[in-house]
Amino acid sequence: MAKKLPKTDVVVIGLGWAGAIIANELTDAGLEVIAIERGPWRDTARDFNVASVTDELRYNRSQELMLRTKQNTITVRNNPSQTALPMRSWGSFHPGNGTGGAGNHWAGITFRFQPDEFRLKSHLLERYGADAMPKELTLQDWGTDWEEMEPFYMQFERLAGTSGYASNLNGIKRDGGNPYEGMRSGDYPTPPMKQPYGPTLFAEAARSMGYQAFPVPSSLVSQAYTNPLGVSMGPCTYCGFCTNYGCANYSKASAITTVLPVLVRKDNFSALTNSEVMRVTLDSTGKRATGVVYIDSSGDEWEQPADLVIVTAFTFENVRLMLLSGVGKPYDPVTNTGTTGRNYAYQTANSVQLFFDNKNFNPFIGAGAVGMGIDDFNNDNFDHSGLGFFGGGSIRVTPIGAAPISYHPTPPSAPTWGSEFKRQVKNNYLSSMSIGCEASSYSTRTNYLSLDPNYKDPLGRPLLRVTFDFSQNDLKMAEYCTGKVGEIAKAMNPREYYMRPMKGHWNSAPYQSSHIVGGFVMGADPANSSVNKHLQVWDVPNLFVVGASAFPQNPGYNPTGTVGALAFKAAYAIRHYYLQRPGEMITA
Repeated sequence: MAKKLPKTDVVVIGLGWAGAIIANELTDAGLEVIAIERGPWRDTARDFNVASVTDELRYNRSQELMLRTKQNTITVRNNPSQTALPMRSWGSFHPGNGTGGAGNHWAGITFRFQPDEFRLKSHLLERYGADAMPKELTLQDWGTDWEEMEPFYMQFERLAGTSGYASNLNGIKRDGGNPYEGMRSGDYPTPPMKQPYGPTLFAEAARSMGYQAFPVPSSLVSQAYTNPLGVSMGPCTYCGFCTNYGCANYSKASAITTVLPVLVRKDNFSALTNSEVMRVTLDSTGKRATGVVYIDSSGDEWEQPADLVIVTAFTFENVRLMLLSGVGKPYDPVTNTGTTGRNYAYQTANSVQLFFDNKNFNPFIGAGAVGMGIDDFNNDNFDHSGLGFFGGGSIRVTPIGAAPISYHPTPPSAPTWGSEFKRQVKNNYLSSMSIGCEASSYSTRTNYLSLDPNYKDPLGRPLLRVTFDFSQNDLKMAEYCTGKVGEIAKAMNPREYYMRPMKGHWNSAPYQSSHIVGGFVMGADPANSSVNKHLQVWDVPNLFVVGASAFPQNPGYNPTGTVGALAFKAAYAIRHYYLQRPGEMITA
């Protein structure tokens, strides 16, 4: 039986980006906050020391910063008729583990979603009409809008020191930035990163074709920066060990480099690590959260009562915890009822690989979020009339660095071993590059999250079951957008190039992206959403669930900037509305 602890004002579950931001904001408001983190405490100086962090075997191959599947995993299937099977090692995505979460090993690409994305269904119906909407899609508006979101995007970018160039600054249009970006109230905190040869060559070709290239917004700071909390960061050195690695140089923004150094010094904050939250506890009415039950590293079970419960874990665990706690009605794809688990979406990864005879891209120079991109074929920035699909992708060249074990570029016709393989790697190592197209994933009725009836974790709880496959809408979009990337590739005059649009069924084995969203989505109607625009759970007003689990669908952008903005949005609502008058904040 769980031993009961003294009550606290707030308990926060998960100490990544969202959890750290909200904990810091609420401690500033004078509340006592206890954060519970499943993994270990992470610290840059100890865990990402410059002498040891550039270890590809440890961090990339052995996935040092990822959740251990023996702690918890998921089961996967493509459709409801199949029996889901457990993932024994992470492939398609990389859930983080420990303080900082997946923000420790992210790339740092920090887009804002476009204004129309927050009312996507309404926008598409207004522009194209109901007859043009593919029947398989279950798109939804977010219940919020650009005017509400923009200040919180600004707040997150200032915290992270995000680099870039604003193209729409207080209504004044400027060349050189992303022309599809919504109006900004301020410029990026730091200027754009300096571009390597590959992104520069791509941008020149794109501009020659009439497209509008811009530097990818990056939370790898381009110059020394001190954020509003007084935490200082150093400029990126393009070391090439960024995605899947921590940053030894304090250049890549994460919770451990921007928030936690301030948060841990506060007397009204404490953190429990290596502790697994079992469930959120509810009162007898089911309308109020009373706290959480967790198991510590010694295997002891504790009940932590709290006035406010805020769940800020990775998408999968946010949804699983709600299902295990009996919060909301589980989604049923047959009747299309229930909201917990509804509208799970992913991202559609596409690329074109180019091989040259006369180029030297110095591929060992790289960073997770340095590069140039175009948005001319992203979201609804182009006319979809008659195309038979909606959505699009962010087309960009972002060289992450040629790690010695994994980077061996060869054409598809080359052998995968032996002397000829070695010769091909030698000939192509310096002179190959890739253009990516990270594209949208639109929700459908049969893509959802649920509890698995067959498999359990070491603590005896059902694993989360992921039912997902790429929709025909997304596959058509991938083919079209990758074709546009191929046209740019051809204009760059390579020796040869190969287009790789997403095709067929989703396969959980190869890595694609960690941009998983939905399952506990936000909206204006409790019939098809789990939280309101403040990330407050319908009918359980002292419970907030914050993260990419709130996205009703996924546009062609990386999610982290929006997760950070939503965290600031929720914290603002709690401080300025909820604490003044506890209850549902529907009209605030």
